[in-house]
Amino acid sequence: MRYRTFPRCEVTVSEIGFGVWTLTAGWWGSYTEDEAVALLRQAYDLGVTFYDTADTYGNGWGETILARAFGSMRDKIVIGTKFGYDFYSNPGQRTGQREWPQNWTAKYLRFALEQSLTRLGTDYVDLYQLHNPRMDALRTDEVFIELDRLVQEGKIRAYATALGPALQERQIEEGIASYQTRNCHGVQIIYNLLEQMLGEAIFPVARQYGGGLMVRVPHSSGMLEGKYTPETTFPKEDHRSHRPKEWLIEGLKKIEKLTFLTEGRDLTLGQAALKFILAEPSVTNILPNIYNAEQLVEFAAASDQPDLTADDLARIADLYQHNFYLEPSGVA
Repeated sequence: MRYRTFPRCEVTVSEIGFGVWTLTAGWWGSYTEDEAVALLRQAYDLGVTFYDTADTYGNGWGETILARAFGSMRDKIVIGTKFGYDFYSNPGQRTGQREWPQNWTAKYLRFALEQSLTRLGTDYVDLYQLHNPRMDALRTDEVFIELDRLVQEGKIRAYATALGPALQERQIEEGIASYQTRNCHGVQIIYNLLEQMLGEAIFPVARQYGGGLMVRVPHSSGMLEGKYTPETTFPKEDHRSHRPKEWLIEGLKKIEKLTFLTEGRDLTLGQAALKFILAEPSVTNILPNIYNAEQLVEFAAASDQPDLTADDLARIADLYQHNFYLEPSGVA
């Protein structure tokens, strides 16, 4: 495993991190507490040191599970968690993928942090992130004054924005503002071989301002894991079940154009997708969806694989620029 450091702060993380949402959201299967702890500890054994969670994941379970897995070795891992959704005052208002109301006051920020610290069993958070903020949050001075105060107090080491929830063009403005006007230590975005919109706009700004980038959904909702076929279906509780069939078919056609990344190499498509993202110097780490031990081993091993070549990256850029030389279908 290789490691990178967030610019402007001393937070060093494994290139491949672990997004705890896969264990707690219910969208990728159900896990007992013992199963979740075992997977988290196996990740650490493979060199993974960064664990990204949020107070809302499993209504707090995404934090308490980290305390159980790593309570005696807090200094050996890096924890990123999030705030902003007021699920304390609004129980039962969220169904399915609907969002809770957000609260961007300094008072709520400090309250939410104290609750997270209790669940995590620690006295500090390494990377505290605004959870899916819109521009109104990024324009709220008191939030960032309070975040700076918490850094000074030692309760957090750095802060960032986690943009979302889905891939939307407005996140370009939010990501740029995070660096230009709020001096955030990092930004979390969706970016992958098939969905490069945010990276194209935000990477140059991250380089200019010295901010780190975390990338989630690096396999385009599983498309780049190399397991889908035209006959693939998803359980009704899986968010991918709501996508049109054309999304699957067009994605598979694009993947056919990427076989050069794995032919003659000891590299899976899932690993090649990660190496593509790691070729960008402003990226600090990647948070793939990990939902079983086999997948964990595959993705963790990607860090030590040979980097993609300049020719590889040029061919990818050409394919993306020309929609993989497919006729446009209008499917997002």
